[in-house]
Amino acid sequence: MTMTVRGRALVLGDGISTDQMIAGKYCRLADPRELAAHLFEEAGLEGKKWNGAIILAGRNFGCGSSREQAPIALKAAGVRAIAAISFGRIFFRNAINIGLPVMNIGPLPASVRDGDAIAMDVGAGVIRNRTMDFIKGRPIPDFLMEILEAGGLTPYMKVRLSRGKKAPRSP
Repeated sequence: MTMTVRGRALVLGDGISTDQMIAGKYCRLADPRELAAHLFEEAGLEGKKWNGAIILAGRNFGCGSSREQAPIALKAAGVRAIAAISFGRIFFRNAINIGLPVMNIGPLPASVRDGDAIAMDVGAGVIRNRTMDFIKGRPIPDFLMEILEAGGLTPYMKVRLSRGKKAPRSP
């Protein structure tokens, strides 16, 4: 399976926590657009241009609290995908469940800069820096690709249940 996401590189560092993405005081907000308005507000990153971005990050992206509001806010702000050396486990699945593509990558090449035009092939596990070179990552398993292609876990399950199929077993 293949899914290519195109956007602008937004390079972040290691240890970006869900607490930095959305402060706890905003977790009661239900509207994704309201959450997006407070993205990274208390972490000093609120000036970044999230719309149309593909985040490239270091180790442990999405660590910290298991707040599902973090990937919801990122998607609502216009983030198209996220590639990181490693992810907080719950953040990774929350992102998949709302249809936000995520991918593990090896070390981020020093040649990638904020604003580079990149294309991320989630199914193949490859990111092409259309400005320079490419980054090799790990492809997403087929059963997770099906969820992403459906637009998230809820739309995926609606289609499966309408066809009389049970949810697939996790490998």
